[in-house]
Amino acid sequence: MGENASFWEGLIYAHPTCTSWKQEAEGSIYHLASILFVVGFMGGSGFFGLLYVFSLLGLGFLCSSVWAWLDVCAADIFSWNFILFVICFVQFIYVTYQVRSVSFDREFQELYSALFQPLGISLTVYRKIVLCCDAEVVTLEKEHCYAMQGKTPIDKLSLLVSGRIRVTVDGEFLHYIFPLQFLDSPEWDSLRPTEEGIFQVTLTAETDCRYVAWRRKKLYLLFAKHRFISRLFSILIGSDIAEKLYALNDRVHVGKGFRYDIRLPNFYHVSLPDTPPVQPSHHLQRGSPRCKPAGVTNCSPFSTQ
Repeated sequence: MGENASFWEGLIYAHPTCTSWKQEAEGSIYHLASILFVVGFMGGSGFFGLLYVFSLLGLGFLCSSVWAWLDVCAADIFSWNFILFVICFVQFIYVTYQVRSVSFDREFQELYSALFQPLGISLTVYRKIVLCCDAEVVTLEKEHCYAMQGKTPIDKLSLLVSGRIRVTVDGEFLHYIFPLQFLDSPEWDSLRPTEEGIFQVTLTAETDCRYVAWRRKKLYLLFAKHRFISRLFSILIGSDIAEKLYALNDRVHVGKGFRYDIRLPNFYHVSLPDTPPVQPSHHLQRGSPRCKPAGVTNCSPFSTQ
């Protein structure tokens, strides 16, 4: 305890105290450096936040170096501040290079701004997602089919960028797919990674369309490497399926005009006077959310096995 006490006493009292303070203030360069430090530490996160922080801190350290060289005339103060200025400058150049390396084409930039940026997805994560689809936007001409019922295999996941897709089953209209919606989210959700299947609906372009497509196997490899991206797509696909269910629910009615409740399972009991009750199935198959419940009129059933 005595040694520790003597250490702290020496640290506090070994140096002479300030008997007199300077009457004049430091030069404007010193105060400018202090202002730059205060403003610089208010920067945020992300690439642009780092650019903001390193640029202002670098200017602050540069002003401190000039102040130490001209006013204080202290080589050690100048050296430390100049070294810190060089470090901030190098970091600024590195972050600038990173920002340039994650630049995208116009359509991918608009997709990021509309869908991924509001969710707080960084550009580095978004770059991995874009590279997984080979940074390619596919064109689908008007009245051309993206998928045909009973023929097209389910081997990719696509997101519509522009245009409008019409979904039909046995020639009957189900719903539309609009920009920023997945083309095949129900089919994707209905299959496990090791399973294969074919479309049970037909998807036709009503206008000239542009979409982004991720190959199924390649996307699952990305999910295995980055669990965050897997959870992100799970949320996006779940939200997209919910929108499709509500779009279908607007067209469906049961019996004498009763609206079908999408919260009910695919097999349910309908208690109408002239309609025999439907017995619940003992085994509910895993089906696509585009599927219609038994006893529902004006919409054909559809299920992806």
